[in-house]
Amino acid sequence: MFRMTHYMREIAHPTPLPANTVRKNPPGPVVIWNLIRRCNLTCKHCYSISADKDFQGELSTDEVLSVMKDLRAFGVPVLILSGGEPLLREDIYTIADAAKAMGFYVGLSSNGTLINEANIERIAQVGFDYVGVSLDGIRETHDRFRRKEGAFASSLHAVRLCRDAGIKVGVRFTLTQDNAHDLPALLQLVEDEGIDKFYLSHLNYAGRGNKNREHDAFLETTRKAMDLLFDTCWQALQAGKNKEFVTGNNDADGVYLLQWLRQRFPEREADLRAKLALWGGNASGVNVANIDNLGNVHPDTFWWHHNLGNVRERAFSEIWQDTSDPLMAGLKSHPRPLKGRCAACSYVDVCGGNTRVRALQLTGDPWQEDPACYLSDAEIGVHGDAARLKTVPYFKLKLDEGLPSAKVKAEETQV
Repeated sequence: MFRMTHYMREIAHPTPLPANTVRKNPPGPVVIWNLIRRCNLTCKHCYSISADKDFQGELSTDEVLSVMKDLRAFGVPVLILSGGEPLLREDIYTIADAAKAMGFYVGLSSNGTLINEANIERIAQVGFDYVGVSLDGIRETHDRFRRKEGAFASSLHAVRLCRDAGIKVGVRFTLTQDNAHDLPALLQLVEDEGIDKFYLSHLNYAGRGNKNREHDAFLETTRKAMDLLFDTCWQALQAGKNKEFVTGNNDADGVYLLQWLRQRFPEREADLRAKLALWGGNASGVNVANIDNLGNVHPDTFWWHHNLGNVRERAFSEIWQDTSDPLMAGLKSHPRPLKGRCAACSYVDVCGGNTRVRALQLTGDPWQEDPACYLSDAEIGVHGDAARLKTVPYFKLKLDEGLPSAKVKAEETQV
């Protein structure tokens, strides 16, 4: 996750660099936990390919609580309870209450349609540190993406209920070519509604998102969206507003912020560059982990086709430290064994090679260049043989054109 507001504050009011400029990892990763695969929606970009049906073999309450104890002992600081739709788990409050009691920072990732007057008080009682609700645009666009008429109204109502109950609430937006036109209106909605946080997620090639990747935002559209987001974040800071902007699934955002900064405050670029290098970009397999509904552990939520182990058979703490798996060995290595323009990039210390699963889905090799990097070769200092081939734009390639593609395990059972 790229904490845009944090780095914008560093531009406005720089703080000293730490004495030790070696990147430090937290004791344990942030864990995004898909507690349930069932969902009342069938969204176009769902990485877990959820459906409104029960899935066999999901972890019991006791199993979840046992795993949580191991996570806490291992130093995991943050739990994001997700799904499917996590509110469909009957024991969601038991799990959330226990997580808070153990001292985790606890987030709830919901589509919002099940948050209503009947349960908002109970949700507030949990004391969630953050509730994220997905909006894919304004009414018509959102309902089309969510494949349910009225979904936008229900989700916006949920955001308002959380806000009025004093819960920190944010809007999550997955950018594609089919909804980028709604970004200005959505940012205005966040402003008008007094919403605490806005999270822009770039489309990642996994699950249903992989099936729909030909609709990923064009590179220029991504740049325009980021320009708008940078300007919106900067204006909010200048106005003294306590609003948070973050992005995810494209660590080139940090490099692009340096481009934005160079045009406005070039004297501050070197300082921010050093601080972004301490962040280091992509954290899959290092500072971000995923546990799915069956207890399988993955490097992040978009690697469901790659299992590292199962918490029923081995403790998460053991699985996460095991580098006998070649993918985990590569993800945890520094630098990573990158290829193509990612290997030659002058900013690899900032983005960490970006998102590896996109490279895998397009080429069959997780270490090839990330096709969703929206900076030009000149902007990242890449020349010669390592430069991007300009033959076919990546976003126009189809899965049926003979390209190697990893299959998400969930797709083996169509739902």
